[in-house]
This record gives sequence, C-alpha cells and structure tokens, in this order.
Amino acid sequence: METVEPRQHRVLVSDDESSLRELLTIVLEGEGYQVISAASGREALETFRENKRTLDLVLQDLKMPEIDGVRLLGHYREEAPDLPVVVMTAFSTWDNAVEAMRLGAYDYIRKPFDTDAIRQVVHRALDRKTFLEECPDDLRQEVVSRPEMIGNHESVQEVMQMVRRIAPTDSTVLIQGESGTGKELVARAVHYRSLRKNARFVSVNCSALTETLLESELFGHTRGSFTGAVSDTEGLFQAADGGTLFLDEVADMSLTTQVKMLRVLEERRVSPVGSAGSRPVDVRIIAATNRDIHAAVRERSFREDLFYRLNVIPVCLPPLRERKDDIPLLAGYFLAKYARQIGKRVTGISSGARETLRQYDWPGNVRELENVIQRQVVLCEGPAIQQLQLVGQSVSRSVSDRIGVPDEEMIPPEGMDLEEKLDDFERAYLREALRITEGNMTNAAKLLGMSYRSIRYRVKKLKVREEELV
Repeated sequence: METVEPRQHRVLVSDDESSLRELLTIVLEGEGYQVISAASGREALETFRENKRTLDLVLQDLKMPEIDGVRLLGHYREEAPDLPVVVMTAFSTWDNAVEAMRLGAYDYIRKPFDTDAIRQVVHRALDRKTFLEECPDDLRQEVVSRPEMIGNHESVQEVMQMVRRIAPTDSTVLIQGESGTGKELVARAVHYRSLRKNARFVSVNCSALTETLLESELFGHTRGSFTGAVSDTEGLFQAADGGTLFLDEVADMSLTTQVKMLRVLEERRVSPVGSAGSRPVDVRIIAATNRDIHAAVRERSFREDLFYRLNVIPVCLPPLRERKDDIPLLAGYFLAKYARQIGKRVTGISSGARETLRQYDWPGNVRELENVIQRQVVLCEGPAIQQLQLVGQSVSRSVSDRIGVPDEEMIPPEGMDLEEKLDDFERAYLREALRITEGNMTNAAKLLGMSYRSIRYRVKKLKVREEELV
C-alpha cells in the first residue's frame, strides 16, 4: 500500500530585521517547516492573502513599517480566524501582550529569545492547529470554547507537555493545585486529546455532596434503596462509560466512599446503591484536589491504597503568584472574551490597574483573575479598565472593620478571650465570602479554600445566617 507523506507545515515569518528573518528561517527549516518571509507589514499582508489557504502559522513582529502588527492581527482574525499567530516584540510586555491576546494571538514571546523558545512555541501552535483540525465537527466548538492553559512560564509549558504525552494513554491522572489554577481545564485537555474524545467527559465535585448523595451520584441506585428513590437510576460511572470521569476535590470523599471507589478502580465494576449485583464499566479516571493529599494520607483521612491507585500520573499546577509574567496574557484573553460576550468596546487596561494586577497575590488564582476582568468589563464606562476592586482586598478591609482589629497592641491591657476573638474573626470571613457569592455555599467554600462539608459545619457552629448578610 502506498504511504502518504505528511504535509509540510508552512510558516509566514514577518519582521523588518533581515538578520532575524534569516535566523528564524534557518531554525524553522531545520525543524522541517517551509518558511516564507516578509520585511514589512504591507508585504506580510500581501503574502498572507496569496498563501492563506496553505498557511499553518504566522510568526510576526508587533512593530513593523507600513502596517503594524496590531492591524495585521485584525486582518488575520477576520480573514482566517483559525490561523494561529505568534507575536514577537522587544517593547513593553504589558501593553503589547494584552493587546495581542485581546486581538486573538495564539501566543506572545518577547525579544530577545533563544531558538529553543521559538521551536517550542511554534511546535505548540502547530500541534494545537492539527489537533483542532482532527476534532470531529460535533466536538470542535466545545474544544475551541475551552482553551488549554495560557502562559509562557516554564511550569505551565511542562504541564501542557505532560498533557500531550499522557492523553493517548488510559492511565489514571491525579491533578494537584490550589483552587482556581485550572485543574478541570487540564482534565478536559487530557480527555479531548485522548482516544476517548468522542465519548463523554463527566465531572463531579466530591465536596459538594453528602456521603449518601455522592455514592448515589457515582454508582447509581435502585428503586426503593432510600427515601425518594422512585426508580432505578444510573450513576456517573455508567454515564461516562467509554469516556472520562473527572473526580474534583477527591480528597474530600468520606472513608466509606473511598473504600467503594477503590473497589471500582480494582474491579472495573460498579454496584448501584441497593443492588446486590454489579455492572462492568470502562472509564478513565482523572482526579483532582486542592488539598495536600500526602498530608491527608499521613493523617489517615485519605486511604493510602486509593492514593496509589489515583496517583499513577501526578500533575501539579502552579499558583498564579508564581507565574506573574503570565498575567498580561491571561488578562488580554479574558478582556477579549468578556468584551465580546457583553458587547462592549473595552480595549485596554490603565497603568494603575496593571500595577494592581502585578502587586496582588491572587489567592483565587486564574479563576479570580478571570472574575476580576469580567466584573471590570461590565462596570467599565470607557475604552480601558481604569480601577480594579479585588475581592481579597475588600475581604481584608471588611473583616478588619467588622471585628475591630486594632492597628497597634493586638492584646489589650485587661486581656482578652482568644477563642471568642478567633470565632469572631472566622465568622466575619464566612459572612464576607457568603455576601460576595450571594449566599452560594459551594462558591464561598472555594473562595475560602474549604470543602463544602467544612464550611457548612462552620456556618452552623458559628451561627452565620444568610439573613445577617448585608
């Protein structure tokens, strides 16, 4: 049988520095790509229009004569929206990164760079394009709407390289990281790059349900097995049969549920609640937790044997405070996303707002950054976000106000009741988190880094009532 050689990828390199064009041509041709180049913005646009049906990637400077890179990005997005564009620039990282990502660039790289960095970013962009082209039509839009992790930090690139390596296997994956770092995003990336991509991706938050409800959700139940069970119901294992089951906050499972989970992983069969029989299931498990699961194993709140079953492929996600150079890329992406959704022409972030983003430690990580940008796009009255109100800052101020923490001399001369003071402190945080989340206990738990069961217990113990939230 005659073999078909894979098509050679074509890359358009546009930069007004001839030495850089020559260097990039040598590097990319050495990787097996076909390179065409342009020395100005106008030449780049003409070359693009002549070759856009066969182009796979554009690698361009942001500052070029005749037509600058920003205007070029607009033409590319309008005429070839699926064509990945990687922007290079030696100028201000923040302004240009935000603008490039807002206009739909795939990635952004600052000069000077080493050739390995260029090889990696080009490889990632072409890999993503090929992956999307091979996606079935009914999945493509869902995959496009859920992008892979954004960022140039080494730790992020290591995670995405790991995703590409492990996705085609059926190995169980355990993703660890703080709340808001993108654990479900990584889980979906693994699923959609796997051989199971045509089957379902099913997600369950193990901390959001009681022990009984979680077992029923996972394994299903039979009619009459408990009050309210009016019919036989299949569980999420059966719903995900042939696909992927994502167990978020798996460390919050009760020990009883952990025993049953271990049996399912060992036998690949599920027994619905109330049933004496079992049914085979073919499911890939991806688990995630924001807790220190090693500490949970040492404390015996998480079974060691289940940990080893889940921790076949460990993936650790970095917090945003450790990769702050990625904030402008993320901010630009979210700015474009919500300006488009809301229908507002918000195109930038002021220097003061940028400094706030830089200085903040982001306890809620990327999820918090996304929420901040979304809120500011909604509230923005001009073309640029001018001021930022960050949840962590408002919580700190409001808690201090409510519990009356003095600026000096934390312990008064007459002494104090420390337990009562700590209860007041915790009660104020719980009230503030519930106020911010409009009484949603699950979201408040995530905001405070707690499990649903923990916050429910603390709210009840400390007599925090929704009617008190003002």
